[in-house]
Amino acid sequence: MFSKSRINEPGSKTAAEGDKPKTPEVPVPRPMGDATGAAPRPKAPASVLSSDLTVVGNLRTTGDVQVEGIVEGDIRAHLLTVGESATIKGEIVADDIVVNGRVIGRVRGLKVRLTSSARVEGDIVHKTIAIESGAHFEGSVQRQEDPLANGAPPKLAPPDPAPAPAAKSEG
Repeated sequence: MFSKSRINEPGSKTAAEGDKPKTPEVPVPRPMGDATGAAPRPKAPASVLSSDLTVVGNLRTTGDVQVEGIVEGDIRAHLLTVGESATIKGEIVADDIVVNGRVIGRVRGLKVRLTSSARVEGDIVHKTIAIESGAHFEGSVQRQEDPLANGAPPKLAPPDPAPAPAAKSEG
């Protein structure tokens, strides 16, 4: 039978173009990253301060820290794990805090967990807290929606100054 020739149709491909096998278009996968298209950095393993290490000074990281030794200073991290043999003398601020050892100072975290071997002497400011049976804790516990927002508990407004007594006139 008869078929219509494609050569004369408007917008048709030439015979040479029509004979080429079509390859399906497959999107090239882009690594997930920021708006610039940069690949995300792989998450670094936790920094470990071994049991024979003593640090005098403050530690600050956006990563995870596991302390097995002694730290005399403040620590700020994403996840902080205080090992059973560890002693920290200073303020701890982290998203997640797990205390297995000794802390002397204030603890501020979104999630704070004191295990049965924990020994904490200081105030705890948290969003959620778990204290296992056997943990030793001396201090106050305060829940805040965002305990990481500031370094100090909210202060009360100062009292209004008392008005000066009016002078009495005799007469």
